[in-house]
Amino acid sequence: MKRARILLADDHAEFSSLAQRLIEPEFNVVKTFEDGQAVVDEFDALHPDLLVLDVSMAGLNGIEAAQRLRARDQNVRIVFLTVHKDPDYVRSALATGALGYVVKDRLASDLIPAMRAALAGRRFVSSSLPQEQDP
Repeated sequence: MKRARILLADDHAEFSSLAQRLIEPEFNVVKTFEDGQAVVDEFDALHPDLLVLDVSMAGLNGIEAAQRLRARDQNVRIVFLTVHKDPDYVRSALATGALGYVVKDRLASDLIPAMRAALAGRRFVSSSLPQEQDP
């Protein structure tokens, strides 16, 4: 079975490395990025099945990157991985069309299930967050 191709963007190198190690047994991390603009610039050439984006990154943040990518490709699947638990962030992220929102303190328990759900076209929001987050 073909492993899904993942782009991972987080501006904290240590956290990005940790997430990559968690993801790689099941998925193929094609490339990692430290800012949203690089994801937008390289998206078409890399043909990912799923993006895992941090919300807060220098330059172009994850929400802005997701908006730009969705404008180009309505089928792009996105999971946000972030420290932000505020409902406004959750709503803004999901309003981009993203299918997942995982808080970093739930990385080990929630990231892989969120990625599986997004690849299947289902929404996943970390259980530690309010679940009524329809955009």
